[in-house]
Amino acid sequence: MGDRPTIMLVHGAWHGSWCWSAVRNSLHDEGFATAAVDNPSVTAPGSDLAADSDNLRQALDAVDGRVVLVGHSYGGAVITDAGAHPKVDHLVYLTAFALDAGESVAQNGLTGGETIELGDAMTFDGDGVSVDPGRAVELFFHDCTPDVAHSACARLRPMSMAAMLGVTRNVAWREKPSTYIVCTDDRALPVALQRSCSARTDNVLEMHTSHSPFLSRPDDLARTFAAIALQVSSDPGTNAGG
Repeated sequence: MGDRPTIMLVHGAWHGSWCWSAVRNSLHDEGFATAAVDNPSVTAPGSDLAADSDNLRQALDAVDGRVVLVGHSYGGAVITDAGAHPKVDHLVYLTAFALDAGESVAQNGLTGGETIELGDAMTFDGDGVSVDPGRAVELFFHDCTPDVAHSACARLRPMSMAAMLGVTRNVAWREKPSTYIVCTDDRALPVALQRSCSARTDNVLEMHTSHSPFLSRPDDLARTFAAIALQVSSDPGTNAGG
């Protein structure tokens, strides 16, 4: 696939690498290499943000060449912490948390989250936190086909609250070029909160989708990622963070 960067995909809370399958298929059809991780905060109970970030760094170590690193929702915290990796040329925040030093997903200086409804749909069991399955479609998948939405709901898993409380050790968007994709019909992360995050990035795009465009509009999302990656591949200086 030539000198094009690999597009590395990091899922958000309660999800897994499975959520990127349709996007990856579309990107492969367009000649892009992709990779995706499964965050330990979902697969290994008790894991925290540092564990997720270290897992991502190991995956980045294994990639041959440059990387465009994408984080969805909570995954934005993971790419913020791990994205200073030397192979990463560009960060993409998809309706995601772009945290600053000393911040966590649960506690940060971002504005616009006052109307968030996601907290009311969470249930807790020890360190594990889940989303009420009766509200998952409403919050995450309302613009997906019923089959896709209900299949995705069935695959959601508890994650560690420690991950949401974890403070980022690095702030990659201060070092690397970045793009934020605002999802303007998102019912999980309010648009105002997304815009607060996006103000920390270099470039802002918009999609009129739910929280999950990788399921509702995977081809459109893949084209957006591809355009960013092609820009990176045409600019050999992007790794310098300028």
